[in-house]
Amino acid sequence: MARCEVCGNDYGMTFEVHAQGAVHVFDCFSCAIHRMAPICEHCRVQIIGQGVEVDGHWYCGAHCSRAEGRVGIVDNV
Repeated sequence: MARCEVCGNDYGMTFEVHAQGAVHVFDCFSCAIHRMAPICEHCRVQIIGQGVEVDGHWYCGAHCSRAEGRVGIVDNV
């Protein structure tokens, strides 16, 4: 068994996420989201979907990136 790095739960069905050269261990998706999801630099929401990355800054969408003065970002539907 492995221990979740967020909540500390020692659980037989943990899973690993390999990202940027590191290995993370979680017992549920909510702990993985809590640790791994970037946070919008404008509205502070955790970005669960695609998000928008502009010059190393993360935003939940084009609206928040424009509110921070970024230009040329467009939401596509």
